[in-house]
Amino acid sequence: MPVRRTRYLCAIAAALALTVTAPTAATADPSPALREVLFVGNNWDGTADVIESAGDFARIGRIDVIPDKDERMAEINADPIRWIYFMAIRSGVGEGHDQFVDDMYSTPDGTSVVVSRPSFADVVSLDLATGRVNWRFPVSGYRSDHMAVSPDGKRVAVSASTSNTVHVLDIGTGEQLGSFKTGDKPHENVFSNDGKYIWNMSIGEVNTALDATWLDWTKGDRRITVVDATTFKQVKVLDMRERLDAIGLEDHSDAVRPAAFSPDESKLYFQVSFFNGFFEYDVATDRITRTKTLPKNPATSDDRTTWVNDSRHHGITMKPDGTKLCVAGTMDDYATVVDRATLQQGPLVTASKPYWATVSGDGRSCVVSESGADRVTAIDFATGEKTVSVPVGDHPQRVRLGHVEAGWSGA
Repeated sequence: MPVRRTRYLCAIAAALALTVTAPTAATADPSPALREVLFVGNNWDGTADVIESAGDFARIGRIDVIPDKDERMAEINADPIRWIYFMAIRSGVGEGHDQFVDDMYSTPDGTSVVVSRPSFADVVSLDLATGRVNWRFPVSGYRSDHMAVSPDGKRVAVSASTSNTVHVLDIGTGEQLGSFKTGDKPHENVFSNDGKYIWNMSIGEVNTALDATWLDWTKGDRRITVVDATTFKQVKVLDMRERLDAIGLEDHSDAVRPAAFSPDESKLYFQVSFFNGFFEYDVATDRITRTKTLPKNPATSDDRTTWVNDSRHHGITMKPDGTKLCVAGTMDDYATVVDRATLQQGPLVTASKPYWATVSGDGRSCVVSESGADRVTAIDFATGEKTVSVPVGDHPQRVRLGHVEAGWSGA
């Protein structure tokens, strides 16, 4: 082959190689940097505040979680049954207010936040750059509630209160991957660390005035349902009534509220309706091993019908190393850090109707939402003392760790 022709073919080959490889190099750029934050759901506002995940917990931005409110309200007003449920939520669990945000989690890439909206009976994904709805999933029944996100961040489980169902969705598309049945009024959801199982706690009827101990049977079927997170088949059911009776606590409710696993998942720490304290449950032996009764606030009424949604204490979380618990004493207006080994509580930090507890991004603080004062408060795990409070929107409840893109300051 002549040298001139050989050089010509080589030049063409080199040009083709550059044409093929150039786009690949362009798409290999690293993803936008992410910033760790805390999302605070302001239930009565219909907003979520985004704050620093540690340090001074300063507010970074705010999200409108009901940008489609007019459309949703038109649908509700056109359907008498839905309107009845909407108003029942407002007058009951909402304490005279609409419930616009119960729970929220960001997507792994930090571009969206997924929100459960009880009054609208749905879950939506909101674009954090534009504030627009990416997708919407109407749950079965008439109210959505607590959620949980899988360890890989790709699936989100949401409780549908009135249909006794948990839906598991693809967090990116909103497509339902599966669902499973629970006890009455499914509430808290927890994924196991390996993502293989989902634990759901059903709390029964919490909006009736039948709160006397002898009327406990009217509250319905309250149990923990454990399912395979891939097949959604039931693995086991735990009725804490049997476990409480076994230790002589027949007068305690078996409605499991918020709960927290130890790091190795050998122990479950959980709260129940009407009780100012929590229990330690040993998973392997299937029994309650310890009971912690926390102080009563003398100013708290003994009339159980005045306690919000049968709560006494609502919110419990654990320091990442497993040494400390943090408890929100909702109706007793305090939060406290508890030593896990001794179950000795630290200082009672005054807080106005604290409704949730979570861990800061650096693991050093417990962060509680003060729903009665419209702020979040950080408590140092080491000292048990309050370090800072930050104002947020109307009636903050769930607080979740998540991510936004670096430089984000609002939609």
